[in-house]
Amino acid sequence: MTHSHNHSGSQNEQPRPAALPPLRTLLDGTDWASLATACGTGEALPAALALLTDPDPVVRESALHDALGPVTHQNSVYEATVPVALCVAAVLGHPAFAVGPDSPDAGPRIRTTLVQLLDWLGDTADDADDECVASGERFFAEGFLEENEEMRAFRDARPALFTAVHPFLGHADADVRHAALVAAIPLVEHPLLTRHRADLADHARRLLATSTDRRHRDRVLEALKAWGHDTGGLENASDVAAHEHYARLRAARASWDGEWAGGGRYSDDPPF
Repeated sequence: MTHSHNHSGSQNEQPRPAALPPLRTLLDGTDWASLATACGTGEALPAALALLTDPDPVVRESALHDALGPVTHQNSVYEATVPVALCVAAVLGHPAFAVGPDSPDAGPRIRTTLVQLLDWLGDTADDADDECVASGERFFAEGFLEENEEMRAFRDARPALFTAVHPFLGHADADVRHAALVAAIPLVEHPLLTRHRADLADHARRLLATSTDRRHRDRVLEALKAWGHDTGGLENASDVAAHEHYARLRAARASWDGEWAGGGRYSDDPPF
């Protein structure tokens, strides 16, 4: 295999955040028709990606579906996923989504698009995180990541993606801030980004002090625990109830799996 030689060198290099090309450069410099998606190849992706900054919210909503849908299927990372993710990162840096004192309120529709883009980046990063790699190694083979070039490429791109997400941690709108935090959490698993965990932990505590979003609370509590923080004083009654509910679901699933295993079938199959 030659893949490991190419990637081992890049992992030792300090990322250059300013080097993320503009959206148009990425669109024109990528051979989209050669890249696999969930439903064919990516020749239609650049037109959709270019419309993500359109001033018309209806156009943006359609573009989100057309640009992200073909690389979002069954928690998989496709050949076209990394180029799309880099384009999304470039879109986040577009003046239409500027973060700064001169644009504290870009309008609810722009904020909705921002949240959707950040949510997609976070969900996709989750699909290539350390837990997914560990599951792949466990169910398939120890060389799972070595063989999965698409997932490896996404993991290598995490510093560039984090650079695009990071400014939105301080956005004026709470929904955008929280979406950025949840997107950043899996990205900082990259060895060059772990130093940002202390800053993200501060953002996580602020989220827990104000947010009632169940998914966001679960995600940041999970991250804080994984980073060695005591979350006892941060959890509320809703969090405790949710954890108890999840425990019951896990117990029921374990019982169900045990019944199938007892019948001699499926006990060694991966859980998907």
